[in-house]
Amino acid sequence: MSAMTHPGDAAGEVSGPLIGADRLAARIGDGTVLFDASVGAHRGAGVRIPGARPFDLDGELSDHTSAVPHTMPDARRFTEALRALGVHDTDTVVVYDAQGVYSSARAWWMLRAMGFDRVAVLDGGLPAWIAAGHPVQRSPAAYDGPPGTFTARPRQGLIVDADTVAAALADPAAAVLDARSAGRYAGTAPEPRPGLRGGHMPGAAGLPFGELQRDGGAMRPAHELRTAFEAAAEGRERLYFSCGSGVTACVLALGATLAGYDDLAVYDGSWSEWGLPGDRPVVTGDARVQNGG
Repeated sequence: MSAMTHPGDAAGEVSGPLIGADRLAARIGDGTVLFDASVGAHRGAGVRIPGARPFDLDGELSDHTSAVPHTMPDARRFTEALRALGVHDTDTVVVYDAQGVYSSARAWWMLRAMGFDRVAVLDGGLPAWIAAGHPVQRSPAAYDGPPGTFTARPRQGLIVDADTVAAALADPAAAVLDARSAGRYAGTAPEPRPGLRGGHMPGAAGLPFGELQRDGGAMRPAHELRTAFEAAAEGRERLYFSCGSGVTACVLALGATLAGYDDLAVYDGSWSEWGLPGDRPVVTGDARVQNGG
């Protein structure tokens, strides 16, 4: 990830993958583009940070021609969606969600995969913003301003497919980490999407995304994140992330970036694809599930 300046710098950039609620509050009105990337029941729930625009992962910012949810749109459609939301290549962007750090990490990773680095995640999300006493608007995220000039410039290797993950599972230099709960990883808890097999990829290690967060949804300190990743990946530096539908895998990507890793990829189809009935191998059991400390 390219170096970034301090949130208060004249260049207007952000200092890294995370920004705190108070620092974000100081930026409101300075031209920072703020996105609400909440999903599911939290999307359009009627409470937002003032000025937030919708980064709709359930809508135009997923590829609905795909058989699995939350698939990355192609560069043309991503460009069109971001321009319609008023984003310029020179903008600074902050993303948040209503659950803490959940789907906002997906928006952050998508922007990076499309060549845009001037983006940060609100640490702790909307709950942290409200807990810090900052104001909210009682309306869904919206944008009706002029179009932007954003252009996607896709980076190879940040979003990968099933064949790439299969090769990584056989690569002794790589680790595949599964962000789902321990029960879903082991196959003892049901999958929320019908028709999927239970269990995990052979050779993948479980690292539930919640283990990377403190109570309240803020990310753990970098040294604690590093410890968790070193244990789960058994010292390997090339990391691939999977989850249910490519969303919380990006929380792992965020945590690994904070921990100092830079050779990272997210499996876009994740378990929604791999877990379908078919020839992809699946195993059950709870070996190699890392419990965070």
